[in-house]
Amino acid sequence: MARQYSLVCEDDIGERVRALAREYGLTEEEVLRQLIQRGLEQTEAERRS
Repeated sequence: MARQYSLVCEDDIGERVRALAREYGLTEEEVLRQLIQRGLEQTEAERRS
């Protein structure tokens, strides 16, 4: 089951997300989804080491 979250960020972060979306032909939502996934994976890997 999918969950929905709301995110508020500074303008500079929003611009970086928008730039990544344009560069890779993704939606901003997909960029955020991938960034969160990557961040969680990295955090879990650091905990194990």
